[in-house]
Amino acid sequence: MTDSPNSDDRPAELDRRYLDVTLDADDRTEILLAQMSLAEKAGLFFQAMITIGPNGTLADGDPAFAIPSTTEYLIGRQMSHFNVLGNTPSPDVMAEWHNRLQDLARTNRFGIPVTLSTDPRHSASDNPGTAVRTGWFSQWPEPLGFAAIGDEALVETFGNIARQEYLAVGLRVALHPQIDLTTEPRWARQIATFGEDAELTARLAVAYIRGFQGAELDAQSVATMTKHFPGGGPQKDGEDPHFAYGREQIYPGGNFEYHLKPFEAAFAAGTSQIMPYYGMPIGTEYEEVGFGFNRSIITGLLRDRFGFDGVVCTDWGLLTDANIYGDLFPARAWGVEHLSPRERLIKAIQAGVDQFGGEACPELLVHAVEAGEITLERVDQSARRLLREKFRLGLFDQADLDPSFALTIVGNDDFRALGQAAQSAAITVLSTGQKGLSLPLAAKVRIYAEGVDQSAGLDAVFVATPEQAEVAVIRLSAPFEERATRFENNFHAGSLEFMPAVIDHVAQISEKVPTIVVVFLDRPAILTPLIPLAATLLGDFGANDGAVLDVLFGKQEPRGRLPFDLPRSEAAVVASAADVPFDTANPLFTFGHGLSFDRPDP
Repeated sequence: MTDSPNSDDRPAELDRRYLDVTLDADDRTEILLAQMSLAEKAGLFFQAMITIGPNGTLADGDPAFAIPSTTEYLIGRQMSHFNVLGNTPSPDVMAEWHNRLQDLARTNRFGIPVTLSTDPRHSASDNPGTAVRTGWFSQWPEPLGFAAIGDEALVETFGNIARQEYLAVGLRVALHPQIDLTTEPRWARQIATFGEDAELTARLAVAYIRGFQGAELDAQSVATMTKHFPGGGPQKDGEDPHFAYGREQIYPGGNFEYHLKPFEAAFAAGTSQIMPYYGMPIGTEYEEVGFGFNRSIITGLLRDRFGFDGVVCTDWGLLTDANIYGDLFPARAWGVEHLSPRERLIKAIQAGVDQFGGEACPELLVHAVEAGEITLERVDQSARRLLREKFRLGLFDQADLDPSFALTIVGNDDFRALGQAAQSAAITVLSTGQKGLSLPLAAKVRIYAEGVDQSAGLDAVFVATPEQAEVAVIRLSAPFEERATRFENNFHAGSLEFMPAVIDHVAQISEKVPTIVVVFLDRPAILTPLIPLAATLLGDFGANDGAVLDVLFGKQEPRGRLPFDLPRSEAAVVASAADVPFDTANPLFTFGHGLSFDRPDP
């Protein structure tokens, strides 16, 4: 039958064959789609953030992110796609919340089930805009850590474990992997990537997708929303396009095609969804508007050249302004800031987008169709993709989750042990064998430590001052520039140089005792001043204190190799081309560098 924008033209009796499990996903999709009103279809187009209420109840909302009540989302706006915000409660409570959520969804006319998505939840990162701290889930290194190890089998094992943990609590879409290439060393988002090299990133992306989705998308899969097409690494000055000052993506080296290579591998691996980035390409053949509004990118490149027919969901917040932690941030409508939210929606849909991340305004789509600005045929094209994925994932056929089973799966001892070993394996020995210090350390050595939880070191004797110690261990994080708001400071951007006070402090300690410096490399910090000071210099990519100490005491082997070059100076970074890999002059350490304790610096 032909759809109509008027709900009173719907059939009086429903054709329930879309619930018939003997039919394939395409047939079930067509049966359901033919009966839906415009308003019901419009609800599919929006994927907003949702929170879990106390003790697994349905939440009233979250004022910090302007999130309405769950009932308003599902019943008032007829939405059925949500990104779970924040740290999760215990797995059994989350499973109970999921069941309550699906019960509410069943009260709608067709009982369309909710699809729950999540940012990464398996590392120590905690940025509400990009990642969630591990909590109950097993903890693993950051994706840069997997790149440092370089083992596809390990990445697939991680994906399979994460898939099991997600399924146990009802998470069915991973808003990852992030396979941008980090060719601009200052970029704030590279901790969640596989680094600078296209070939390595492509190999690990395939393993990651295979671990989450399996051989094909089905009821045991977690769909992957691979991002950020067509590659978000070459940001001007390394600034991130979450913010207006980072909206430009530049290609001074003419290297646009290099950034597509990992996506070609992801398409071959069958990734189910794609997320374009916020940035707007400057100085290319493509329209100079944000990728989510860019028909030459989404239809011309993604759909036509690569033949991708899965779901395309925008990055979060392209249409409307947002209040985050009390600060107002404009919509990331780069290049189309002059358009109204409704006009932005129309342009994005005309570009080829199926869904809007971080938005909850289906009335804009309804009004655009009623005004003749978007056709019903175009609405059906995207609604079909979104419904088809729900059927392929088995969401219409799933039973309630078992809360007790969730407790046995999420973060179980076996998963945690594998994750802990991977954190240690990713640690990269940059320099060692200086100042007479040999590693691994002997048991009961006296350690002066900064930035280390002393309860994690059962083999050590921690002392209060450097003068009392036989060795010092200092943990640092790669530097970044402070910005004006809380949300901005979740994104580590700006200079890669340590402040002089930090270097002076390390120097003072190293004069008194041989010092091991461990730097969390969420970006490729300028480590040049630390080389003469550190007896051993290590890079970590998301390792808890226990994982670091296991390496220092010889319980685990550090196997990391740098997933990017470490530049020698900030001047070299500034002079490099943002889109070209390995382009900083005379790097301090190059891609693939990594020593072992029995093979110190010559």
